[in-house]
Amino acid sequence: MNLSLVPVVMAGGSGSRLWPLSRQLNPKQFLPLANGELSMLQATIRRLEGLNVALPYLICNDQHRFLAAEQLRQLGMEQAKILLEPAGRNTAPAIALAALQAIDEANDPILLVQAADHLIRDVASFHSGIRSALPLVAEGKLVTFGIVPNHPETGYGYIEKGEPVSDSGYMVIRFVEKPTLLTAQEYFVSGRHYWNSGMFMFRASRYLEELERFRPDILDACRKAIAGATQDMHFTRVEPTEFLACPEDSIDYAVMEKTTDAVMVPLDAGWSDIGSWSALWDASQKNEQGNVFKGDVFDEQTRQTYVHADSRLVATVGLENLVIVETKDAVLVAHKDHVQDVKKIVDRLKKETRSEHLNHREVYRPWGIYESIDNGKRYQVKRITVQPGAKLSVQMHHHRAEHWIVVSGTAKVTNGDQIYLVTENQSTYIPTGQIHALENPGKIPLELIEVQSGTYLGEDDIIRFEDKYGRA
Repeated sequence: MNLSLVPVVMAGGSGSRLWPLSRQLNPKQFLPLANGELSMLQATIRRLEGLNVALPYLICNDQHRFLAAEQLRQLGMEQAKILLEPAGRNTAPAIALAALQAIDEANDPILLVQAADHLIRDVASFHSGIRSALPLVAEGKLVTFGIVPNHPETGYGYIEKGEPVSDSGYMVIRFVEKPTLLTAQEYFVSGRHYWNSGMFMFRASRYLEELERFRPDILDACRKAIAGATQDMHFTRVEPTEFLACPEDSIDYAVMEKTTDAVMVPLDAGWSDIGSWSALWDASQKNEQGNVFKGDVFDEQTRQTYVHADSRLVATVGLENLVIVETKDAVLVAHKDHVQDVKKIVDRLKKETRSEHLNHREVYRPWGIYESIDNGKRYQVKRITVQPGAKLSVQMHHHRAEHWIVVSGTAKVTNGDQIYLVTENQSTYIPTGQIHALENPGKIPLELIEVQSGTYLGEDDIIRFEDKYGRA
């Protein structure tokens, strides 16, 4: 019997409740929020070590593809499969894409489905839960993992357990939406209710069988999207028109609440979905005053408070039960009891066409990083870092000229018909309308200051003619 285990990691979502650290183009799953230097995505993959699993299937939005690929590269997993969605359609279609691809490539393996932005402290217990679920999956069951609750929680959905199945699982009586506090207290006392972790295990074919039974429209759209998929560098791009026509639905609603083969395996492994700043405070190690401080923080008479200082000193005096998050372009101050409403701030930023919800001043690109240092009515200054061997696209701008000053490393510059090197403390000028390119031919990162000047300085003023990253 084939019991190969393929992780499916869902890395969609924008994490708006963790603004201003989490942004639309750099959301929480790609940030090192609770795992030292590892991002949430990297920690999700790293904790699979010791389970004898195959390379993961990563499902993410097209606009996050280079972030995902770079973080996999840092883990030595350049060959992992990355499935790109043109837009999110919730978890049922996302898992269907992975299941269809896995059956085609891996001979109907067992899929271990996880979100990329969850925290699990006790990896040994997590592994034990996975191993105990394998016999149930081999019998054709669809396993969900229920988190043993340690307090009444209104921010999670619940699973009510039924009769035991073998030594490790229980039949699922029902899935319950996020409850009121009174109901959550009743659930906690009953001992029959577990938090819904959003993690699943099943054979790929079994999931597709149940999806075809209950939501054939979703499966049909996903089959067409996979049939029309194209390969682009490290990425598998599903056919966009077919996938965008796919109905949105979660795996809970589409399959797990309807199937008679849903089984829950309890998991007590220090799990949290890190869905808000208070959840991150709760999951973090605290000092004697109950504070969690990240970065350069000075405090006086401060208790039960979370402070993240990203770029400067943050000082607090006489505070209690607050969340303070400082970044280079935004500062959040919120009471811990109201952090669920941070999303309303993000919604207002979108409505007013602001940029602070989209990205940080520091922006990641497949070739490196740029940071906006200063800007005015007709100018913008950026600090640019180009990784060794990387090259920006051959491009042209209609409305701006650019001055490049090399701080360290060596730049290979294409400027119209000329190709030349620019080294440390040298500069060059790219006129408006000139076709140009920038490349790092050296062994160390290339760092330069770019001064843009012109009538329009938006990132959409770019015409790409050639691009090694498939963006032309």
